[in-house]
Amino acid sequence: MIPRLHYISQAPHLENIEIACAAGCELVQLRAKHISANEYMELAIKAKEITDKYNVKLVVNDIPEIAFAIRAYGIHLGKDDMHPKQARQIVGPDCMIGGSTNSYEDIIMMINSGVDYVGLGPFNHTKTKSNLNPVLGLEGIKAIISKLRNVHKTIPIIAIGGIDSQDVAPLLEIGAYGVAISSAITNAPDKNEKVKEIHSHFKI
Repeated sequence: MIPRLHYISQAPHLENIEIACAAGCELVQLRAKHISANEYMELAIKAKEITDKYNVKLVVNDIPEIAFAIRAYGIHLGKDDMHPKQARQIVGPDCMIGGSTNSYEDIIMMINSGVDYVGLGPFNHTKTKSNLNPVLGLEGIKAIISKLRNVHKTIPIIAIGGIDSQDVAPLLEIGAYGVAISSAITNAPDKNEKVKEIHSHFKI
C-alpha cells in the first residue's frame, strides 16, 4: 500500500528527513539535485538509515541504480529521466516506481509503462522546482482525473506542487489518492502539528 502523504526532502536533507519521520511522515522522497552520483549515493545510504529507524518508506528520485543499491522502497522518475520499463529492469519487481506527469497523455504513457503511481502537477506555483510545467490548479487536476475515469483508467494519483494542508481535502474530493508536500512541512513552525493536520484529511 502506497502511503498517501509523501514528504519530498529539502536541504539540509538528512536533518529535514529525520524531522519529517519523527513528525509522522510515512514516506520520504529523497530529491537532491545538482550533486554527483557518488554524493547522491552517500546521501541515500544515510537517508535510508534514518527512514529504517522510523520504519518509514524511502523513495529515491531519478536514479534507479541508487534505489536498487540501497534497497529503497521506490524510485520516482521525472519526465526526462530513464523510461520506467528500463528502470524496472534495474530495480526489480518489488520496487515501487512512480512517474511525474502534467497531463492526461503523460498519465496514459506512465500507466502503459507499468508504473505503480503518478505524481500529477504542479497544483500551484512552487519554488522547490525549476523548469516548472504549466500550473494545473484544482480544476486542471479535476479535468484530468475525470478524463481518466471516463476511459476506465485507474492509478494512484499523488498531487504535487505548492500544496499546503488546506489544499488536501479539495484534492481528495476530486479524486487524488494523496499528496506530495515539501515546503509546507519543511517550513512549518510545528512540524508534528502540520503532519497531523494533513493526515487528518485522509481519515474523513
